[in-house]
Amino acid sequence: MPLLEPNPEALRPGLARAASHDRVPDRQASGTPEPLRGELTALLGPSKVLWKVSDLVRYASDASPYRFLPQVVVVPEDIDDISAILSYAHGKGREVVFRAAGTSLNGQAQGEDILVDVRRHWTGIEVLDGGARARVAPGTTVMRANATLARYGRLLGPDPASAIACTVGGVVANNASGMTAGTTRNSYRTVSSLTFVLPTGTVVDTGDPAADELLLGAEPRLCGELLALKAEIEADPALTARIRAKYEIKNTNGYRLDAFLDGATPVEILRGLMVGSEGTFGFISEVVFDTLPLDRKVSTALLFFPSLSAAAAAVPRFNEAGAVAVEVMDGNTLRASVSVQGVPSDWAALPKGAAALLVEFRAPDEERRQEYERAAAEVVRGLELVRPVPSVTNAFTRDAGTISGYWKARKAFVTAVGGSRPSGTTLITEDFAVPPSRLAEACEALLELQSRHGFDAAVAGHAAHGNLHFLLAFDAAKPSDVDRYAAFMDEFCALVVDRFDGSLKAEHATGRNIAPFLELEWGPRATELMWRTKQIIDPDGVLAPRIVLDRDPKAHLRGLKTIPKVEPVADPCIECGFCEPTCPSEDLTTTPRQRIVLRREMMRQEDGSPVESSLLDAYGYDAVDTCAGDSTCKLACPVGIDTGAMMKDFRHHRHSPREERIAALTAKHFRAVEASARLAVAAADRIGDRIGDGFLESVTRLARRAVRPDLVPEWLPEIPGAAARKLPRTSRAGASAVYYPACVNRIFAGPEGRREPSLAQAVVAVSRRAGRPVWIPEDVAGTCCSTIWHSKGYDEANAVMANRIVEAAWGWTAGGALPLVVDASSCTLGIAHEVVPYLTDDNRALHRELTVVDSLVWAADELLPHLTVLRRTGSAVVHPTCSMQHLGDEAQLRTLAEACADEVVVPDDAGCCAFAGDRGMLHKELTDSATSKEAAEVNSREYDAYLSANRMCEIGMDRATGRRYHSVLMELERATRPTGRP
Repeated sequence: MPLLEPNPEALRPGLARAASHDRVPDRQASGTPEPLRGELTALLGPSKVLWKVSDLVRYASDASPYRFLPQVVVVPEDIDDISAILSYAHGKGREVVFRAAGTSLNGQAQGEDILVDVRRHWTGIEVLDGGARARVAPGTTVMRANATLARYGRLLGPDPASAIACTVGGVVANNASGMTAGTTRNSYRTVSSLTFVLPTGTVVDTGDPAADELLLGAEPRLCGELLALKAEIEADPALTARIRAKYEIKNTNGYRLDAFLDGATPVEILRGLMVGSEGTFGFISEVVFDTLPLDRKVSTALLFFPSLSAAAAAVPRFNEAGAVAVEVMDGNTLRASVSVQGVPSDWAALPKGAAALLVEFRAPDEERRQEYERAAAEVVRGLELVRPVPSVTNAFTRDAGTISGYWKARKAFVTAVGGSRPSGTTLITEDFAVPPSRLAEACEALLELQSRHGFDAAVAGHAAHGNLHFLLAFDAAKPSDVDRYAAFMDEFCALVVDRFDGSLKAEHATGRNIAPFLELEWGPRATELMWRTKQIIDPDGVLAPRIVLDRDPKAHLRGLKTIPKVEPVADPCIECGFCEPTCPSEDLTTTPRQRIVLRREMMRQEDGSPVESSLLDAYGYDAVDTCAGDSTCKLACPVGIDTGAMMKDFRHHRHSPREERIAALTAKHFRAVEASARLAVAAADRIGDRIGDGFLESVTRLARRAVRPDLVPEWLPEIPGAAARKLPRTSRAGASAVYYPACVNRIFAGPEGRREPSLAQAVVAVSRRAGRPVWIPEDVAGTCCSTIWHSKGYDEANAVMANRIVEAAWGWTAGGALPLVVDASSCTLGIAHEVVPYLTDDNRALHRELTVVDSLVWAADELLPHLTVLRRTGSAVVHPTCSMQHLGDEAQLRTLAEACADEVVVPDDAGCCAFAGDRGMLHKELTDSATSKEAAEVNSREYDAYLSANRMCEIGMDRATGRRYHSVLMELERATRPTGRP
């Protein structure tokens, strides 16, 4: 055992608590039972079978109010694996559920037997026909696909609010639509072809001209029965008319019976049926979309009304004017959105009865946009709008930042409103549609129904299409609350069907919570046809039982999850999954959502239970150690949950008093530590040159085993040599700013083989060249931004250095008279923001007087306008760091790169490299996993320059790509260097 092995008991909740009724039982503490585990391991290989109880728990939850523990989770890599899993399930009488992003709101991504993760190895997009079509793998997020298509002026038709996280496979399988898709731009209308695997293992490519011939040879019974069912439906005029009428408004409840009317052959029928089938007919392995034009000329307004019914009444007028989106938000939604960064704080004071419409027009050119704006102005003149708070303008705008803020508030409906629900309550998101002409009436009826059953009203939706969303929060641990929910659902479903002839699910698909009400909406004849269709395609019932079809009238009450209280920073989490695509450890261990899900399961357990102990044993590495701590999850989360901060706090709790004291000593004597580190790097570099990096790697591995892997870094061949001992000479007299070289740049040199000025020399040179000279204080040695200790949870050491750097910076800048320019984005973030909670009251006052400027912003805003670019490189690829995302200076990185290169590329898969100071040396597998997609994209071609603006991130990207990254400021110095100067 390592000398300083952390004690997992430090993370045990330790509270006296009763076991929850929905806890994982003790018998499952050992995970997947035999022979299931052994048989699947033999079939697929050990790396594709997740069997620990912690694996099962983290996959048991999704964005829905349901929770079902799978028996095993498998992670297939290709269609052969999928076919093998299905064959095994048939042979053993088992059930299979496919899961991608887990953003579905009705439990479609949950199974009680074999759960198949079809996200991890199923990503990618191929642009076809100049962007007119796109072939997309099912694990690709909608946002990622659209990022590639944007270069071609195209986008996908479906645009769900969860586009940041939801995957294309899930969108098609649920026929999810979104803000603008309606009934004409959804998956059913825009999918050109599908490749899917039927329950028997037969692979069908509907785009293959010979697809029907091949299917007939492989599945003659299936083909015959599908055509027979088609003939039966078409022979019933009343049924045919009813089916057509049901899809005049948005409807994803049940199977697409119109596929039998629209498809002429078995393959065409299956293509239609697969859309919206929720994984019950097969696995969609590839989708070819017909894409749509990306109209970039936008005009948007957020218009406020005195009531929800008044807002709804205005919707048809904007539809007639040509609006591409008309979104409605009620007062509760608007007020809850204040928790979203960028939303005006005075929305908190909006009247309860207020409502707003978010109206957007999109045009291909300026002339058409002006026509739309004139039509919109005419509509607005006829409305009685209100301005209940000062930030309300009720005006159309073209400003991208303002528009982005409006949409951010709208898309955060579920998470923002859900995040403000009472602690410990479960959240259910309902989704229905009525004829758009009856929207106002439906709003009034819904609000009355919610109030009568004791639920807070919170309504938003795609008003242009008569599609409303609302939320219900209740405590699933209380039978009386469950009964209240059940009574509401009975009355709600009757209201939508009997009064409005609407759709019980407009775009979220049937799922577990509407399956019992399917016949209420469709009637016995159509519902029985759906059961027969399932029997034809999946006669053994292998795929996703009880998710679309369920004869149990109380099925929607089974598996409702409790939400036990956890740490305050994470307690608002509704497990939506928006954080997952940004997480560096997503494909290695756990995601932010899963870290919270695991913590909640610990709280469901009795203290000391076998399940709790098993979870704790895995949590240290899977959750705490392999969290990069970059907090990009906070940026992705609509309510700003910072799971990275929670993991840092857990690291702190695992430290012994001795470790805390040692860390504090390193902070107090950091001048000596810094000098020693520089000497050690220099010595290691010389050793590496003489006898190779293998010796250093072996030595550090031994030290890691002896002490603790999370404390002793591993030597990596990509680590550069030592920086020069002395910094460039500068003068305080006439300086425009104080330049603070980060300690990492005082310890490590630039890329090997670059006979160029160091980063510090480059910053000094370009600043002088632009007439904005900088001054480097003589006593910067021994100071640091404090991130070294902050990232590891060493609170005492963090406080020592945080106060030291602020006191020093205040003196250097003459009390804030000069800006403090920092040459590493993570250090800028540390000094500007992360040190604040650890400062004394006096030093917080000093900090408020400081102006901390990232070197990117300094160079782009203050220097570049006064510099002359004399030479440019051909192409450059840039790596924006996670700290740049927090600081909001990614645009400045691109601006500087574009000044230095003719072509600048930001990879679509760019994300946090997870090097995270030294975490990439503590857990190199984390950086390897986090950078794999970006590295593949970067290495798909050659570039003349590889640029970033943080030395440790550059080292991480060096390791990932085999290239040599350097600071964009060094490239700027080269580009503007007068001819003849070194």
